[in-house]
Amino acid sequence: MSSQVGTVLDQAAAAIAAAPALALACHHTPDGDALGSMLALHHLALANGKQSVASWPAPFEVAAHYDFLPGLDLATKPADYPTEPDLMVTFDCGSIGRLAELGEPARRARELIVVDHHSTNDGYGTINLIDPDAAASAVVVRGLLDRLGWELNREAAACLYTGLVCDTGRFQYHVTTPAVFDLAKELASFDLPIAAMNRQLFEEHRLAYLKLAGAALQRAEYDGDRRFVATWVTAADLTEFGVGLEETEGLIDLLRRTTEADVSCVLKETPDGTKASLRAVTDYDVGRLAIGFGGGGHKAAAGFVSPMGVRELLDAIRDALPVVA
Repeated sequence: MSSQVGTVLDQAAAAIAAAPALALACHHTPDGDALGSMLALHHLALANGKQSVASWPAPFEVAAHYDFLPGLDLATKPADYPTEPDLMVTFDCGSIGRLAELGEPARRARELIVVDHHSTNDGYGTINLIDPDAAASAVVVRGLLDRLGWELNREAAACLYTGLVCDTGRFQYHVTTPAVFDLAKELASFDLPIAAMNRQLFEEHRLAYLKLAGAALQRAEYDGDRRFVATWVTAADLTEFGVGLEETEGLIDLLRRTTEADVSCVLKETPDGTKASLRAVTDYDVGRLAIGFGGGGHKAAAGFVSPMGVRELLDAIRDALPVVA
């Protein structure tokens, strides 16, 4: 952790300690790190006598992978979220646009703390607690809890473990350092059901999703000159197979296993446009590529939403990649 991040940690902790109430939020269609980071602070704020609400934008749902997370039942619907919070904290959210309807409370908040680990974060808060060296936003939250002097409990530990294991790819990605294993050990000491959590997070899928994934993989296209593989999921696919968009989150992790490819991409038709998920297994920076399309993320994992159709966007991404072979 840099000294600059340490200073901002102190600022964020002081603001949270002084605030009469907290309004917590994460991005739309939240993943394990976004949910886990937010709910961990929510649990411990309540445990320490601090009023707190936690939410994410509509549709106010989470993928089935995450429905075991303690605290989901304590979440507040976006319609009931404070309109002008005294102190608002966002988690794992790279831009205010990803907060959708909760972006307006963020703009009106007296103090806005942004907790994140994406180097492409816009820095839209009054206190920007952004540590690009952290393996997950959950790691940043653990440091914040330490500064606050709030002791972990089992519920918060389960939430932080979820964030950590999701954003390290089950401890496979390059961000997995000795410090990551130290934190995993601390969290696991709360007698977490590690095997059951990992199975639900990564291995359990409805047969309907597996059939959709098979169809998507069958249509995958490979560009040998760019070592690039891509596929897509249409709205018609979701209807045909009876699958929700949130269920398709892990499809990119299947595609990125392609031996011949350095960069992989999954495009999905959504009501808001075409959503692109990008992964790299070499030094190529897909985060920088995503910025060019109005998105962001990490060097090895990034994404964005585009108004282009699937075929137009796929061609644009391919054209943006260098020829390597």
